[in-house]
Amino acid sequence: MQYSEKIRDHFLHPRNAGELEDATVIGEAGSLATGDAFRLYLRINSQDVIEEARFQAFGSPTAIATSSALTEMIKGKHVDEAVRLSTRDIAAYLDGVPQERMHAPVMGMEALEDAYAKYRRLETLDEDGQSARIVCRCFNVSHGRIERAIRDHHLSTIAEVTHHTKAGGDCNSCHADIENLLARARAERARAAEEERIRTARDNARKAQPAGGISDLQRAALIQEVLDREVRPGLAMDGGDMELVSVEGATVRVKLGGHCVSCSSSTATMRYFVEDKLRELVDPAIEVIDITEHGQELHAPPMR
Repeated sequence: MQYSEKIRDHFLHPRNAGELEDATVIGEAGSLATGDAFRLYLRINSQDVIEEARFQAFGSPTAIATSSALTEMIKGKHVDEAVRLSTRDIAAYLDGVPQERMHAPVMGMEALEDAYAKYRRLETLDEDGQSARIVCRCFNVSHGRIERAIRDHHLSTIAEVTHHTKAGGDCNSCHADIENLLARARAERARAAEEERIRTARDNARKAQPAGGISDLQRAALIQEVLDREVRPGLAMDGGDMELVSVEGATVRVKLGGHCVSCSSSTATMRYFVEDKLRELVDPAIEVIDITEHGQELHAPPMR
């Protein structure tokens, strides 16, 4: 395993090591039981600027080096700026971190985020809004930490997750949970790629028009694609459907079917979901008009 000269330097000559007696806040990550532990001390002035940063670390040379580097990177920064750093920033500062040791900068960022949450008196939650749930009990790795590593580093395998977080590196009992997080991330990436493809097709269609717009036929094709992919599957789950009737410039006429005909939420669905999605992916000027003959009695959406 090859280490950069900067990693060697920060390991052999760590900066800002030791306690800080007058620390404003202390952030922690990892634990001695898992083999890596990090405590970050910050002194923050009245302008929310980090005047001093020190650390205590136990673990691999990479853990000590990244801890040292992190304290150097955040000193003099506003706390809101410091917390926007990423594990990639730390790795870049050290001229690269081996894949098998990427859990070290992840742990450093967790300690910084813990300190920030304490300083701002924020509740420490996972990104899904739930209390941090431990996925890997062998190494005490939370749902949020794994999800963040997958997203930030575009991870696609359990082995890569283990390299970055240690999760799944011992008893394997958490592999199913990790695979579920990977599958969700793959789906989100595929969705983002598809949306980008539609935007590119829209932009290319506009460029092909000398007048700067796209034809109704091109616009209708894009609208139909968005409806089929983004709208109709969701309506079908509640027994509803939607048909594209006509496209005239930015005016789009649609007709609802199934349970949507008598649903009391159909107007809100049209305005806040369908129209917004078409404006985002096709044309910001689009106006959606519902030509459905709704029943006299409107009902709430069916329970799933």
